[in-house]
Amino acid sequence: MQRDLGSFPLPPALRAKLIACGFQSAEDVTAVRASELSKEVGISKEEALEVLQIVRCRSSGEESQQSDGLPSFRKCTALELLEEEHAQGSIITFSSALDEVLGGGVPVAKIMEICGAPGVGKTQLSIQLVVDTQIPECFGGLGGESVYIDTEGSFVVERVAEVAQAAVHHCHLIAESGQDEAQREAVKEFTVSSILSRIYYFRCRDYVELLAQAHLLDDFLAEHRKVRLVVIDSIAFPFRHDLEDLSLRTRLLNGLAQQLITRANDHKVAVVLTNQMTTRFGETQSTLVPALGESWGHAATARLILHWEGKLRFASLYKSPTQKEATVPYQITSQGFRDVQPPEPSSSSSANPRKRPRTDDQDGR
Repeated sequence: MQRDLGSFPLPPALRAKLIACGFQSAEDVTAVRASELSKEVGISKEEALEVLQIVRCRSSGEESQQSDGLPSFRKCTALELLEEEHAQGSIITFSSALDEVLGGGVPVAKIMEICGAPGVGKTQLSIQLVVDTQIPECFGGLGGESVYIDTEGSFVVERVAEVAQAAVHHCHLIAESGQDEAQREAVKEFTVSSILSRIYYFRCRDYVELLAQAHLLDDFLAEHRKVRLVVIDSIAFPFRHDLEDLSLRTRLLNGLAQQLITRANDHKVAVVLTNQMTTRFGETQSTLVPALGESWGHAATARLILHWEGKLRFASLYKSPTQKEATVPYQITSQGFRDVQPPEPSSSSSANPRKRPRTDDQDGR
């Protein structure tokens, strides 16, 4: 017997839209993909995914309920998991080369660690991501909100406003050059003020405050369902400066890693952690490696290392379950994190060379 859709604990507004579009039973809903459901009903991909999760989990839970009181577990196919990942999307970096290396951008529901020396651009990339998370869906963004947990005091709101202004200008140019009415409507409310108002900022001054904030994060994300990104900048600073007991540090970090993995999965948010570099001394030479030890290296799904080669910046994807290792150049401009532009071709005026204008290079961690 088919279960009526009205018997599921769906938000009333979503339930009304589904029924109005002809979805009457659980079988009607589970027969379509999240992307198809989103288009047919006129809801976001996240809302469609939420509907499918509720209906599938409740249906399978009732079917597998055991008389001996054993807990039931969610059962799904690999295809359903793949559809969920595609529906969740990713966050662009505004560097097309890096987005391609990452497989479309920073993935949602995963943990990414960004490592690098001071001044290479870790904070600049983090700021770019909390802005880009809010790009409207009609422009290929997530239309979400962000959480920024600052442990170093490196979050500069004036810099965030600069990056936000560049993103707004970019979307306005796209809307003006095309014929998409949805884009023209969306840019009316996509402003610097709206972007800043959707970045939730928390300042943690030691590892105790950071652990407490991570514990409270579950309730906060449950109340703010539009959050799609959580940044911790940086994860290493409070543990390296305030905690000398290495065994205790390892235990606390392992517990924190498990919490963040759970938050990413349960709330479908991308978690981005910046990390410092430290020197590892070998028998013949010393090398720079990410801080916090080898065991911490397993916490993140993907690891991106930002580094210098002379005066040029490069981003290397060092670890990823789906993408191959690769290195691409990038630059930090007044507008934010960007691709390196090819040099301009020489002209006849090169006989009388002029000094090239200095790139407005924001130095950030």
